[in-house]
Amino acid sequence: MAINSLLIIFNVLFTLSLHVSSQFKMLLPFLHKNLIEAGCDEAGRGCLAGAVFAASVILPADFTCEELNDSKQLTEKQRYRLREIIEKEALAYAVGIVSPAEIDEINILNASFLAMHRAVEQLSLNPEHLLIDGNRFKKYKNIPHICVIKGDSKYLSIAAASILAKTYRDDYMQKLHSEFNMYDWNNNKGYPTKKHREAIREFGATVYHRNSFTLLPDDKQLTINFEVVSKERG
Repeated sequence: MAINSLLIIFNVLFTLSLHVSSQFKMLLPFLHKNLIEAGCDEAGRGCLAGAVFAASVILPADFTCEELNDSKQLTEKQRYRLREIIEKEALAYAVGIVSPAEIDEINILNASFLAMHRAVEQLSLNPEHLLIDGNRFKKYKNIPHICVIKGDSKYLSIAAASILAKTYRDDYMQKLHSEFNMYDWNNNKGYPTKKHREAIREFGATVYHRNSFTLLPDDKQLTINFEVVSKERG
């Protein structure tokens, strides 16, 4: 009986150790060691309001950081701490932004590609290869690329791009919240939470909302015509 209990405990501990190790496994530093490789990721694709952001990051081949992982797996405090490390250690990094009006004009998928293109375009180093998070991408100029599903949990450069895109977009939504605090953007960051949609139903949509999205499930929505000047980086 004692042996069976010990076996059960051992199996539980072994399973937990596998789970922990899978969560904190070291990410790959590169796909092509001898190329200047940039990781790319976006943030805000599923939001009802605000621009979509993307980042592109080129890290040194010998860069290591045990804490660096997919931004969605990290706390806000961890993300901002890692942003400082990334910006200090990266060979090059940049953030691209596509406005809500542009999203409505070209659709969110193309807007995500455009945001990545804008980020790559601003890099101070010319990348020779791109690592793209996800399963689709529109080729940028003549730079070869590869799409990696869940790439932000596999490659350091994509994880770094994920963190920059997420934190800079969070900063942007925090500023928008100061103009329209009824939408709770400091908490939901523009995503379709219950409180966000209740505010849309009560106060209508703003210039920052994506009219090509279904803002309300029953599609009965108002629009507020405010004169707002939005300072966005292109």
